[in-house]
Amino acid sequence: MKLGFVSAIVPDLSFGEVLAFARCGGYDCVEIMCWPVGRADRRYAGVTHIDVNGINHETAARIKAECESAGVSISGLGYYPNALTPDRDESQTAVAHLRRVIEAAQPLGLDTVSTFIGRDWTRSVEDNWALFRALWPDLIRFAGDHGVRIAIENCPMFFTRDEWPGGKNLASSPAIWRRMFEEIPDPNFGLNYDPSHLVWQQMDYIRPLREFASRIFRVHLKDAIVHRERMDEVGILAHPLEFHSPKLPGLGDVDWGRFFSALGDIRYDAPVCVEVEDRAYEGTLEARKRALVQSHDYIRQFMGRTSQ
Repeated sequence: MKLGFVSAIVPDLSFGEVLAFARCGGYDCVEIMCWPVGRADRRYAGVTHIDVNGINHETAARIKAECESAGVSISGLGYYPNALTPDRDESQTAVAHLRRVIEAAQPLGLDTVSTFIGRDWTRSVEDNWALFRALWPDLIRFAGDHGVRIAIENCPMFFTRDEWPGGKNLASSPAIWRRMFEEIPDPNFGLNYDPSHLVWQQMDYIRPLREFASRIFRVHLKDAIVHRERMDEVGILAHPLEFHSPKLPGLGDVDWGRFFSALGDIRYDAPVCVEVEDRAYEGTLEARKRALVQSHDYIRQFMGRTSQ
């Protein structure tokens, strides 16, 4: 099991600087963000540490050489749009770029791309299912043809008013995951499992690890704290950020000892990547670097060091 971090938190750094910081911070790998170059439409989006439009055999060889020199690997490529948005142009743009990310993974020698299912947030789960069936079977086949697995993060994506009431990612619960994998049983279709999203949704974050063990391709390490006094005031139908806060590992409600014990029980041995979304550490680049160092030092107690 390798320890990494998600590169979205350090948009100020170049690809080479991300690798250098990871090496100095004791990390083994990095999940590299591959958004289209340009303006971000929300926090943690729009970060481009590898421009997949420029990938060819020459650039792939250079990237792999940089990783080898730094002693830090790429755990996978990340791109998290809303492919099921009702805005047809936005959907087509997202799907086209996701295909380019998948294509880029192959020459880089990578087997995993992490993303969202997407969702029309104004419609029910049932009403979104036709959209899922129309898009995702073909995308999963496309990924399989390129030797790439798709890892879907389980973030509901309904933190702001424009994402309310349904959220912009369908894959938010075990019941939905079960149905997704029944619809698309392809073994290269799985999860990027983040326990924090189950915590604030008031769900067990340990039990699904056993049922979905074969589908968990990647793990994000993010914590969350549920503010009970606020929950008592606004209830679960309020905007989620009214009653919970994303935190660094060890600063929230996740029992990381139990979580890593469960990962061991299911024989999970793929990368685990710290995902920093803690506003207390966002003020400066130095603060965000400190967040990654602090998270590394906390998580290492639950796992052995990987020889580089």
